Amino acid sequence: MNFKMIAALAVILIAAAAAWSLFNGPGNAADAETSITIPSFSQVAQSGQIAFEKNCATCHGINGAGTDKGPTFLHAFYKPDHHGDASFEIAAKRGVRAHHWRFGDMPPVEGITDAEIRWITKYVRELQAANGY
Repeated sequence: MNFKMIAALAVILIAAAAAWSLFNGPGNAADAETSITIPSFSQVAQSGQIAFEKNCATCHGINGAGTDKGPTFLHAFYKPDHHGDASFEIAAKRGVRAHHWRFGDMPPVEGITDAEIRWITKYVRELQAANGY
């Protein structure tokens, strides 16, 4: 095999791995649902859970486990050091282009308040912390 063939094969393998990651990465609700640890939430996070279920769970799943419409928040992509709290606010208010998931763009959340976004963020962060994220 010559160098050009090896390079072409490497490109194909990298593309295949990227495609697999795109379709099997964040949002695999089946994996997340079976092993979610539910902490004893703070009072703010309890309000956030209610707001999350009202505004977010249709796409992001109960307990942030993800669905076929939106990714799980129990993934390294959504850890505070990768997506800070401001990312949640921006996504809820303005929507966000798809970049870590296969679900398409996220539209803005109609009618959500700043307080609800803060509560939801607290809920997600406490849920993440309890699950090692």
